[in-house]
This record gives sequence, structure tokens and C-alpha cells, in this order.
Amino acid sequence: MIITRATEYAIRAVLYMSRFPTGDIVLKKDICRTQDVTPAFLTKIFQPMIKEGIIGSQRGVGGGFYLKKEPKHITLYDIFEIQEDPLYLNKCLIEEGNCARDTYCPVHSAWENVREKMIDQLRLYDFARLAAEEKENIQKRIQTRNNCAQD
Repeated sequence: MIITRATEYAIRAVLYMSRFPTGDIVLKKDICRTQDVTPAFLTKIFQPMIKEGIIGSQRGVGGGFYLKKEPKHITLYDIFEIQEDPLYLNKCLIEEGNCARDTYCPVHSAWENVREKMIDQLRLYDFARLAAEEKENIQKRIQTRNNCAQD
């Protein structure tokens, strides 16, 4: 399973927006420039997140997007679920009775268990945590570069 490009860009854009105070408008052009995404594609991937109340939009000259929820209340799974629909590793998980073997097949139970654990893991990563980790990683990278330059 590989996430779609839309999900990848949505996650990157929300992570970028998590650097700003909740409710502050982040210019569309800045999101596009820093995340290397076209304005049309950004608008497309943000539409379902606007509908779900994670992101708000502001039209006009100073227009852009803003987080409607605190980053600590937005998880990777939230974005994944909005962009990808529910996580199904196999079609036997989509609907009970979809597979004639689902009542006795041990693989069905295995897929179900893996699915639940994956969702749990995606829910552990909120955007406040991810933004803090990104900031720390950038600082380490700068420090490493500075140390190399001094050697």
C-alpha cells in the first residue's frame, strides 16, 4: 500500500501550517511555494479537509488557508482518512460477508488486526508533535552543517 500523492501533499501542507498559530491565515502562494504544489492541486486536496472542519479558507487579496483545529487535535490518521477513505488492506475487510471465507479464514483476522494496529499508530502522530520534531530535526541539521563548516 502506498498513499496517494494527494495524501502526501495534504500531510506536508498541514505540517507546514502547524508552524503558525491556529486560525492565522497562511497565504496560499506560500504553501504552494514551500511544499512544491500547484495552487489548483492544493485547493483540490484541501476541499475535503475544509468540509471536515480541519482547515478553513479565506478568499481575496490576503486569502489563504488556516487551521481550524489545534495541531495537537489533528492526527496523521485524520488526514489519511479524509484523503484515502477508510483503510482497507484487503477487500474482505470492506464489508462483512464480502468474502465467503471471512468466518473461518485466519488471514481475514490477520488483516483486521494489522489494520487496527496501523490506525492506532497513525493516531499517535498529531501535528503538534510532528511540527516539534521537524523543528528539532532542522536545528540538528543546521548544527551539523555548522560543525562541518568549522572543521
